[in-house]
Amino acid sequence: MNKPALLIVEDDEFLARAYAEFLSCTGCHIEVVHTGQQAISYLQMAPPAILLLDLGLPDIHGLEVLEHIRRSDLKTKVIIVTSENSADSAMDAVRMGAYDYMLKPLDQPRLLVIIRKLLEQLLLEEKLSAIEKSPRNHYCGFVGSSAPMQVVYRIIDNVATSNATVFITGESGTGKELCAEAIHRQSSRAQLPFVALNCAAIPRDLLESEIFGYVKGAFTGALQPRKGAAAQANGGTLFLDEICEMDLELQTKLLRFIQTRQYRPVGATQEECVDVRFVCATNRDPWHEVRAGRFREDLYYRLYVVPIDLPPLRNRDQDVLILAHHFLRQYSLQEGKHFEGFSHDAVNILLTQAFPGNVRELQNIIRRIVVLHKGGLVTHSMLDLKSKSAYSDLCEPAKNKMVTEAEHSGAPIRRLADVEREYIEQAISQCNGSVIEAARHLGVSDSTLYRKLNRWGKSI
Repeated sequence: MNKPALLIVEDDEFLARAYAEFLSCTGCHIEVVHTGQQAISYLQMAPPAILLLDLGLPDIHGLEVLEHIRRSDLKTKVIIVTSENSADSAMDAVRMGAYDYMLKPLDQPRLLVIIRKLLEQLLLEEKLSAIEKSPRNHYCGFVGSSAPMQVVYRIIDNVATSNATVFITGESGTGKELCAEAIHRQSSRAQLPFVALNCAAIPRDLLESEIFGYVKGAFTGALQPRKGAAAQANGGTLFLDEICEMDLELQTKLLRFIQTRQYRPVGATQEECVDVRFVCATNRDPWHEVRAGRFREDLYYRLYVVPIDLPPLRNRDQDVLILAHHFLRQYSLQEGKHFEGFSHDAVNILLTQAFPGNVRELQNIIRRIVVLHKGGLVTHSMLDLKSKSAYSDLCEPAKNKMVTEAEHSGAPIRRLADVEREYIEQAISQCNGSVIEAARHLGVSDSTLYRKLNRWGKSI
């Protein structure tokens, strides 16, 4: 903080010098003027941090100086100095925005206490202003300082203190679960459970029991009662990811649960009550799902209270570089390697990529670099971004093989969707039927594979 200025406005030159002398210990840069007009001129040129203002000035009343400060919306803190017979004017000054007032003769120790308190307040205000002006690079697990992310951070700050339901939207890989966790961590429920449930990763006939639990004997294999996500999240936050994947029948039960906070475990005869805060997310357009008849309109309005739309990485300006360096440091530490950063060509490549997989895709790319290379400077050849994702890297040989065979045999070119399905089914088969393991090898989320399998009428 620069040396704060303190302006003394006092027509008595002897008193003015005395004030300046004993206030020198405050560390302020002190200036003295003797009339109201001189004070106004000084305020117009360089408004001081603190003004010690005598009301009884020879040319104008001190309240006119205070009125000028108010009209000009200056941040100057004003301490009024007045005689006993003008105490009413001092009270008027306080009502006009003066910080405090003192009667003559001044109580010097009290004046020093007031000014030191003001200086502490000014220092705190300056620090807070600096924090508000400077973008946050890190926030509750998020990394990025772009304007769209600053908006997200502010919305989380505002909504976290509420119990309102939050509906998070955004493309795959933008950090929807991270956003839900941030809301929970910033809320009064932070010390209580955060339970996340991916509605797309659980078969439809099991999703109800995953949310509401079941009692012993509810179905074949239910040898012991089991608490569902609703009971596990009691007192905390229940995060329902990929909410638009839920079938309509279960949506009806979820709607009643959200309205009443009461539910019935599968096979139970009595209802249970819990206190949970709902956060949900989807990578689809929820209103489009409503119009298509796949999502209940009344459930949409019940859930869509506070929307948060997470921006794709391609719309986050320089965040891609901040994230790339963050992941490079993180994975280098984990793998015990030393990387110096990114070459100029590598930086240009990162800045020009669309990253359809968003932050998750970038994360996987950087991890692959750290695992496969010894260290040093990351070059453009290490990035290997000829294809858009690890999944397309794996599919490329199959697609090329299919096209080449078609050219040589004269066979018709097969639809890309058919090739994709064949490749995914082959990957699941090679992983002994494990969708999660196949998704890991293909570089996509398991929910993506479950959606595709459901669309193809396949059950795993």
